[in-house]
Amino acid sequence: MVIRKGRARTGRRGSLRSKKRIMKFNLSADTVIDYKDLALVQKFVTERGKILSRRITGLTAKQQRAMLHAIQRDRYLGLVPVGSSKRRHA
Repeated sequence: MVIRKGRARTGRRGSLRSKKRIMKFNLSADTVIDYKDLALVQKFVTERGKILSRRITGLTAKQQRAMLHAIQRDRYLGLVPVGSSKRRHA
C-alpha cells in the first residue's frame, strides 16, 4: 500500500484527506530573516543549539534555508550556542 506525500490516513477504512500544515511561527511574506534579529533566530534553535526542522516550524524551504544561514552566522559570531552543553566522557 502506498501513501502519498502530504496525505494523512484516517481510521482503518477511512478515506485519505490532506493534512493541513500548521505554522507555529507566523512569518509573513515580507518578513526578512536576519542574523541580527536574535529574538527571531532563537525561536528556531533548541537549548542545546540544534536547528528545528521544517516539519516542526512550518517554514517553507526558502525560509528554512534563510534561517539556516542566519543561525550559522550567529554561531560564527558566538551569539547562538554551537553544540550541546552535555559533557562527553572519554
